[in-house]
Amino acid sequence: MRKHFHHHRKHFYGSTTLGEKGQVVIPAEAREALSLEKGEKLLVFGLGKQVIALTKLNQVEKILGHLENKLNNLKEVLRKTKNE
Repeated sequence: MRKHFHHHRKHFYGSTTLGEKGQVVIPAEAREALSLEKGEKLLVFGLGKQVIALTKLNQVEKILGHLENKLNNLKEVLRKTKNE
């Protein structure tokens, strides 16, 4: 049985308006699809001068943890190679 992974698909969830205090509302469908919870920390990135991207802080932390493990493994390989 083949699993379907939807996390690589791109979706358009609607539009939002920048409020008076600079706030935006993420559409309910997007919040549900991305499992966003009230109070969850999001990082805001600017891609050029026209695009804003949001990502969950905990996802960035997971990626950094994974990269840190890979980097430590690579450092160990380099250390062993130098000692040969």
